[in-house]
Amino acid sequence: MLSTVLLVAALVALGAPASGEPRPSGTAPAPPSLLATRCRAWAADPRNPWALAHGMVLDGRDFRTMDRRAAAEVVVADFLHRTPRPSAAAPDLFFESATSDGTPVEPHPALQVKTLLLAGYPLSQRFEASWGPVTLRELVEDLKRDFRPALASSPEGAWTLDALSQVLKPGATFRDGTGATVRFDAVMETALTTLEAAHAELSAGLKAGRAEVPKRGQGIYAHPCGGLHFFQAVADWARHPSVRKAWRKRLDAQVDVLLYRLDSETRQYETALASAPAYRLPLLVQMLKFHGHLLETLGRYRDDTGWRPTEAQRQTVERARTYLEGTVRRLEALGAFNELPAIAARERQLALDLLGDTCHAAHGEALWSGRSGAR
Repeated sequence: MLSTVLLVAALVALGAPASGEPRPSGTAPAPPSLLATRCRAWAADPRNPWALAHGMVLDGRDFRTMDRRAAAEVVVADFLHRTPRPSAAAPDLFFESATSDGTPVEPHPALQVKTLLLAGYPLSQRFEASWGPVTLRELVEDLKRDFRPALASSPEGAWTLDALSQVLKPGATFRDGTGATVRFDAVMETALTTLEAAHAELSAGLKAGRAEVPKRGQGIYAHPCGGLHFFQAVADWARHPSVRKAWRKRLDAQVDVLLYRLDSETRQYETALASAPAYRLPLLVQMLKFHGHLLETLGRYRDDTGWRPTEAQRQTVERARTYLEGTVRRLEALGAFNELPAIAARERQLALDLLGDTCHAAHGEALWSGRSGAR
């Protein structure tokens, strides 16, 4: 559950109004600063590990809770569990999907381990769990034991694939909990094929010169966050030169589809805003999700693979930044950034979306403005 008391306390400590009262004229920060400020305040609740993970998306291992503890240490100490694993010497290490009161912990498999790896922690990092020390390497080894081939083509597999791609190299193999040998090259080949199939209708729209491809929950739209986490997981594997060489043409085509999605989807959001003004807040939050995740995805791809956008691609990225800035200003005009506790009281999931998407958007903007503090 989002902690209203802690959220309000953080906003007040940061000098932000805790209610919807207007700011003094001329004091509103630029949108990137607003996104980062709100992310750092909202995500710092030590009782909300999912929120802490989103703070680490922005600030990596430097992110701290309201009581100044390292967010990663709180996540492991307070929320990691273990149980004996049948027919195995090592216990099963796991995070619940949610706490007993419904607070999200790890709604997607491997979200927390992936976050720790991307935050910059080495495999040798020791954390204090409730029963004693545990290393990040142990958590990764547990992830390997839990691996199932279906994750390579599942919308829920993005976080596991991303986590394992951070620690494995081309040619790597490991044994899962059943004793079967997993060849990670084959896993990632399946993942790329899955991404291509999920993008097939959008690819056809791009080739046909269509202004947009309607979103109907098909293909990539059946994935959480529009499949952008899945794209990140697949594309990050191409940071290895041999993979990049083998996949170059296929990845170039997927990047083109991703860039095509910007105007295709933004146009549909604008149409929905005009026709359904009663849903303005949830629509704008979805726009924040899309624009922020898109910039984050492209920024990671650039940094991990050395991608150099063409002039046309660079202009599309700049247009995405402009769209994000406009979305933030519209949300601010609605008072959304000052009213998270009130939103949570009415629509808990919408408040969670606003919190998480603010952090991803802050990270995406930071990656393209040179202010990223994460990996």
